Amino acid sequence: MAHQIKAVLFDVGGPLDTETIMDREIDEQIKLSFRTNGIAISDAEYASVNKWAIDSFAAKTYHSIMWKIAQGDMDLIMKVEAELMETVPQRNVSRGDFELREGTPELLAELSDEGLLLGLAANQPADTVAKMERFGIAQYFTYKEVSGSINLRKPDPRLLLHSCDGLGVQPEEAIMVGDRIDNDIVPARMLGMAAIRFVSGRHAEQQPRSWNEAPHADVYSVEELGQSIRRFVAKPPNTAGDDGPE
Repeated sequence: MAHQIKAVLFDVGGPLDTETIMDREIDEQIKLSFRTNGIAISDAEYASVNKWAIDSFAAKTYHSIMWKIAQGDMDLIMKVEAELMETVPQRNVSRGDFELREGTPELLAELSDEGLLLGLAANQPADTVAKMERFGIAQYFTYKEVSGSINLRKPDPRLLLHSCDGLGVQPEEAIMVGDRIDNDIVPARMLGMAAIRFVSGRHAEQQPRSWNEAPHADVYSVEELGQSIRRFVAKPPNTAGDDGPE
């Protein structure tokens, strides 16, 4: 029996914040750090390692990229990671803190007006909500905690459960919107949630490993996202039996 959809959970990076500039500059910084520390990684080799990390469902993509390139040399990894963290402020300036996806404020306002509860389910530092406030979109969210404020990280499904609890809904009554199969769609489907993938950015080519990891819908624009959410509100997808045979 399908449950009535009452809430929508949003990942931040991808659906709300395109992170286009951030991802590009992080990649360039990692390559620069390795090259200045004696590892002549080519752009093609880096792209191959990036694909490996995504295909292998690496929860922290950049950590896996560093590990693969450095071949487990922890001293080198620590140098590269330190340089990556030191350059966070300049990347924030380059991207204006938050790369708000066009059309997002309007959609959030409409969904809120239509009676849906909105919440965050995101691996983000705690100050992300303050950035969302400056961009005028935090007001639409009833639940505003992120991984940095509750010390849980996806793909741990407890982060999504925390979001549902914060909104006062059961997982079956919520839709999860994210850009990653591994971190967003998999935990959502484990909990019996409807799952929409916003195909965008670094993980756009990531593929499910079986039918019970597949999103209930793929969308490529804010307009398509709104259409899919409303379709599931009108007729929720069948999320029963997601585990299937082993």
